[in-house]
Parts: sequence; C-alpha cells; structure tokens
Amino acid sequence: MATPHISADPGDFAPDVLMPGDPRRARHIAETVLDDARLVTQVRGILGFTGTVDGRPVSVLASGMGIPSISIYATELFRFYGVRRIIRIGTAGGMATHLNLGDVVIASSAHTDSATSANRIPGIHYSHAPSFALASAAARAAGLQPGVAPDGVHVGAVLSSDVFYADRPETTALLVKHGTLAVEMEAAGLYAVADAEGGEALAICTISDLLFREASLPADERELLFDRAVRLAVAAFATA
Repeated sequence: MATPHISADPGDFAPDVLMPGDPRRARHIAETVLDDARLVTQVRGILGFTGTVDGRPVSVLASGMGIPSISIYATELFRFYGVRRIIRIGTAGGMATHLNLGDVVIASSAHTDSATSANRIPGIHYSHAPSFALASAAARAAGLQPGVAPDGVHVGAVLSSDVFYADRPETTALLVKHGTLAVEMEAAGLYAVADAEGGEALAICTISDLLFREASLPADERELLFDRAVRLAVAAFATA
C-alpha cells in the first residue's frame, strides 16, 4: 500500500533501512553496497532501493533535509512497511575542537532546538537517544572498547538544529562545554519517531566541515569518507 510520500508495495522494504539525506547518496549506496538492488520508490525524487548485504535484506531511502522531512519518511517506514531499524547516514559540522574533517560521530544522544520535540510530550523536556543495541554494535564495529579509541571515530551527543545558517557562538560554546560533538539536522527527529513507533534508530555522521575553523571537505572526498559510516551501519545491522 503506497503512502502519501512512498510508492513502494508491501514487502518492498527490508526490516533494516539505511537513510542518507541526499537521494544521490541513496543511489550511491544501492550501487556500491547492496547486491541486486532494485528501485522501490521515487516519489518527489526521494529514491529508495532494496537489495542484500552478505545475503541479508537491506534497504536504503533518502530522507531529505531537516527533522520534519526525516520524521515523515521514518514514520511511514515504521508504521506501514514493517521496517524495524533505521540508521541515518549523514554529514555534520564539527563543534568540538578535537574533531577533524572526515571523522565519524556515532550519536549517543541528540539535543535539538526544534519545536517538534518541544511539543511531543507537553511539560517534558524529551530526551532523544538511539537504540542501545545499534549504537553499541556500531561502536564495536569501529573498534571502540574501554581504554581504546580508534582514530577518527567518536561517540557522543549531537545537536539537531532547525537552522542551517546560525550565528550563535555563545550557544555553541555552551553546547561544546556540555559535551556536544557536532551539529546536524535530523537525528533527534529520527530518534523520537523510533520511540513513538516502537522501532530502533541510530545516526552515524561524517564530519564534513568545522565550526571552529575554515575547513570543509570537497565533494569527491566527502563521498569516499561517507562510505566509512555506511560500513559501520551495515556492521551494526549485522551484529546488533
């Protein structure tokens, strides 16, 4: 049964879905990671594919940009297509000064300035957290263990902001002081939807630019480093 935003048939999506923001990245994942990938939806240019990885069914669907967009697609996947686990594969701006371009952040929590979550449970400051099973599996796949931190992989909080062009250095400084690693635009919405729909979710983001100095990845290098996050996500699906 098609939804307003997804034209796939029942059974077209695997229980596990990788979710980049960009439809071109969804196609890239389908072509380079999935075996026997087939297109299952393309409403509004948002591409979705299903194939296999090491014989296990896995799908990929773009989310678009921002909390409202990812919330729509995640809700429809969980509610109408039998999806049980979604891992966001995206980019983020590095806030903590020990981060470098190309580093990967496994988002163990997601703060947000979005009114979407402010209104979710009236009177409550909602906590946005991922599936522990997926987060710990991704950390293991990266080689994280007590006393050992693999180069370029970090676990910690992110900020899911509704504002892309924000100039608020005092807020950024306070977030960093309280352990926030990076800023992106979707993780909090995905985590809240997974909670509401009884699913599991995780965000794994590649640092594509830095807030504390002028630096950003060129498009071709960003694509290659993005693949590292995809590999961690696939491993998390296989071992969680």
